[in-house]
Amino acid sequence: MKSRARPRPAARPPADAERGPAPRARLEVDERRAQLLALGLSIFSERSYDEISIDDIARAAGVSKGLLYHYFPTKRDFYVAALRAASKELLDETLGTAPDASPEEKVEEGVRTYLAYVERRGAAYVALMRGGIGSDPEVAAVLEETRATFLGRIVADLPPEATGPLVHTTMRGWIGFVEAASIDWVARRSVPIEQIVALAKVLLFDALRAATAFSLANEPAPPKKKRPAKAR
Repeated sequence: MKSRARPRPAARPPADAERGPAPRARLEVDERRAQLLALGLSIFSERSYDEISIDDIARAAGVSKGLLYHYFPTKRDFYVAALRAASKELLDETLGTAPDASPEEKVEEGVRTYLAYVERRGAAYVALMRGGIGSDPEVAAVLEETRATFLGRIVADLPPEATGPLVHTTMRGWIGFVEAASIDWVARRSVPIEQIVALAKVLLFDALRAATAFSLANEPAPPKKKRPAKAR
């Protein structure tokens, strides 16, 4: 009588399959995504958001629309991701490298590297600052995060007395000036970069001194302490 053959155990997947994509494959995915974002920022800086189709982007990238959709579900997702990449690049390149410098020196260095980025990226920077989808909340959030990071860097080097709502408003106004001035400067190139750097520094610290003085002068007087009643 023949014995029944034992069923063979199910084949286990190769060890590589259990570990997921190989490191090189993962790197290639990240590299491809970064390349697409760099291309996207270049395209969106040359033409408006509404003028560009997914077909245009795929054609310029030399990939299929299916592959593009694999990375970015919609054109809007692609645009927002490109703006985030530009914001990160801007913040990374303007991060100070002289921790022992004075606040004035740090502002000078920050504005100088900021303008150097603007000069190098040109239209891409303008696209970042102006957005391209109107009042899209996610685009607005990218811009707000960028400005808030710059604001935080300035606040970290201010003296303790330079605080309060008016000081905060003053610094937000100064950041708006730097953005507008940099867009005008990169378009016209009629002023040396060092003049913009010097002007930005003077405007910031003069405005902060005025805001701090005004805030201190208009602080409400502390309540008077009541004298204890005299015993009769």
